[in-house]
Amino acid sequence: MRHFIDTQDFSKAELLDLIQLIHLTKDADKQGALPPLLSGTSLGMIFEEPSTRTRVSFEVAMTKLGGHALYLRPGEIHLGQRESTKDTAKVISRMVNAIEARTLSHKTVLELARHATVPVINGLTDYNHPTQVICDVFTMLEHKLPGKLLEDLNVVFIGDTTNVCSSLMLICTQLGMRFTQAAPRKYQAPESLQEIARENCKLSGGTLVVTDDPVAAVSDADFIYTDLWWWVGQEAEIPERKAAFMPNFQVNLALFEKAPRHAKMMHCLPASRGVEATDEVLDHPRSIIYDQSENRLHTEKAILIKFVYPRVSRPPHTLRDWHAGRIQAFLGESLRLTFDPS
Repeated sequence: MRHFIDTQDFSKAELLDLIQLIHLTKDADKQGALPPLLSGTSLGMIFEEPSTRTRVSFEVAMTKLGGHALYLRPGEIHLGQRESTKDTAKVISRMVNAIEARTLSHKTVLELARHATVPVINGLTDYNHPTQVICDVFTMLEHKLPGKLLEDLNVVFIGDTTNVCSSLMLICTQLGMRFTQAAPRKYQAPESLQEIARENCKLSGGTLVVTDDPVAAVSDADFIYTDLWWWVGQEAEIPERKAAFMPNFQVNLALFEKAPRHAKMMHCLPASRGVEATDEVLDHPRSIIYDQSENRLHTEKAILIKFVYPRVSRPPHTLRDWHAGRIQAFLGESLRLTFDPS
């Protein structure tokens, strides 16, 4: 059994296969013909913090596929509090067909996967966000210049090494793309992460560039991507971070216009408008941020199909009919005994 925790756990061929499945599910959905492949299945969704895109996309994906999603919001279950993560994983695994987890610590989702007996899907941790970046690559393929190959694309991330930046760095270098991060030196990807990306490049032919020059970075960009400058637990650093990134690393119109005329603007959202990016760029005609958000739905459908569908039991109709007869016979006798006045 495999989990979807980190794109590094998969080969280039496997990632491209998943991206093709996203395309197929989106086509079917747009024509109102998505098959209910997960009918009768359930997804347990564990959230340690609130979410918009991750929660809505997984819940709607399960509904469209004929299944059911159970939202386990912060404080509703005893994960790591009154109950060990191990026990939570083992108990929930007995009741659902898969677990999606959005956790503050990457260690938590790894612990869930270690003890779960159903597939665990990483909905975001402090380290990475694999469902977001597989969606992002799919979105890039939809919006790339005609004639350009996936391996021709230059993805430029402006900003801090967030979980999204880390994940993008890894998946782009896995797929043979060019990935550039532009950030002040203090906020650039750590050497350990860069080393993984460089090893990816050796296998895929991709390219990794890390620089503190945002103008040079965007000069040949196909896609310009940014994210929040701080995350949960970094609120005390906000003044220092704003001073480090503003104004050179803000994606504003002046910087956006330094890029080629075909370059598209991306952001995983939520955005701090006027901070890491301005309204005029986020709402620019070449901004594809809402296409990204929609594609999270199609991505989650593909991931759920890929990891849950092969494990769904499909007994023959004769067996279903036999059990139905047994239960109905029992109910008939039970009702007769209950309501028979004699």
